[in-house]
Amino acid sequence: MKPAPFRYIAARSLDEALAAKVQHGEDARFLAGGQSLVPAMNFRLAQPTVLIDINALAELGGVRRDAHAIRIGALTRYYQLEADAHVAAHQKLLGEALPHIAHPQIRNRGTLGGNLAHADPASEMPALVLTLGGRLRAKSATGERWIAADDFFVGALTTALAPDELLAEIELPNLPARTGTCFMEVARRRGDFALMGVAATVTLDPDGRCLETRLGYCGAGDRPLLATEAAASLVGGNVTASDIDAAATLAQRAIDPSGNQHAAIGYQRHLAGVLTRRTLQSALLRARQSAGHA
Repeated sequence: MKPAPFRYIAARSLDEALAAKVQHGEDARFLAGGQSLVPAMNFRLAQPTVLIDINALAELGGVRRDAHAIRIGALTRYYQLEADAHVAAHQKLLGEALPHIAHPQIRNRGTLGGNLAHADPASEMPALVLTLGGRLRAKSATGERWIAADDFFVGALTTALAPDELLAEIELPNLPARTGTCFMEVARRRGDFALMGVAATVTLDPDGRCLETRLGYCGAGDRPLLATEAAASLVGGNVTASDIDAAATLAQRAIDPSGNQHAAIGYQRHLAGVLTRRTLQSALLRARQSAGHA
C-alpha cells in the first residue's frame, strides 16, 4: 500500500504553514502525528497533492492552565497529556479516557489536534471535548476564531474548519466544584475503536441536588453526540437509581448509531443504555465524594 504522489513541505513557522495552505487550498493537508492521515493516504482514501508538515512548530504544543481553563496546543501528543499534572488534577475525564485510545505506539505520535480535525465519530476525544464544553481555536493567514465544540463537528470526518484554517488550540473550561466524571467504552479488543463509548459529568449543588449533567457519546452517530434531554432529566433532584434508568432510556432514543460488521444498531443502543447507567453511577458517586456527601 502506497500513497498517491504528493509534494512535501516542512513548515518552519506557523506563518509559512498557513501561507502554504492558502496557496494550495483543499489540495493540501497538514501533517501532525499522521496516525489517521497516513493510513488513509496509503489506502488512497485521502489523496492530498501537498503535505504541510507542522511538527517543528513548537508553539502549537503544550498544556497551559489559567484560572478558568486548560488550554492544549493542537500538536500536543497523547502521551504528553497522560503525563501532564494539570490534566491529571483538573481534567480527570481526559485522564480516565486516554488509556483507551489505540495503543502506546499510537499515543506516542498521535496529536490531539490531528484527532479532532480528523473528526472520526468513533473516536474518543471528539466526544470528550464536546462533553466538557470545549472550544477550539482556528487560525488562518488572515486571522483566527474560536469555534464551540457543539459547532465544530459537522459530520463524519467533517468539521467547521475552512479550507485555509489550521486547528491551533483546544480550550477546556475548569470543572465546577462538586463535579464527578466518568468515561467507559466497549471495544472488541483493547485499542480498537469503541463499539460505544460514554462520557458523563455530574455537578451537585451544596445540598447534594443535581445542578448539571452532561452525557457525550462516541460511536453513536455520524459525529460525537450529546444526550441533552437525558442529561436535563436529572437536574434539580437527588438522583436515584430509577432516575438514572430513565435517563439511560432517553439516551438510547437520542443517539443514532449506524451499526457495523461488529455490532448491530440494536446492540449499540443496548451498550449505550448499559454504559450510560454505569458512567452516571460512577460520576454521581465521585461528585458526592468530592462534596462530602458520600
